[in-house]
Amino acid sequence: MKFLDGYTEQAYALLRIVAGLLFLAHGVQKFFNFPTAFPMPLNPMLSAAGAIELVAGGLIVIGLFTRPAAFVASGMAAVGYWMVHGSKDIFPIVNGGETIALYCFLFLFVATRGAGIWSVDAARG
Repeated sequence: MKFLDGYTEQAYALLRIVAGLLFLAHGVQKFFNFPTAFPMPLNPMLSAAGAIELVAGGLIVIGLFTRPAAFVASGMAAVGYWMVHGSKDIFPIVNGGETIALYCFLFLFVATRGAGIWSVDAARG
């Protein structure tokens, strides 16, 4: 699509921001029951996951310390996948783990690429 040529950096920034916001929303739901209640009581593992979702998600959105935040988010998603979903079945479509598997590899990509434009990291040089 020729009309999209030249918008790679903007599309990547939007991918980073939207993925960070969606990840952040998981932490908001866990701790604040917004916009809907979290369906189970928090235990130490879920609390740690929620804290990572809040902090790493927020950092990824604004593009501050993006590489380490995305690396931690990717690792948390990998652990979450295997602890919650992978133990049910190997196939994500069967075990309900498509979203967390996608977060894992999306944030691994962000960790390798960095914040890009529209970020505090870029503004800091």
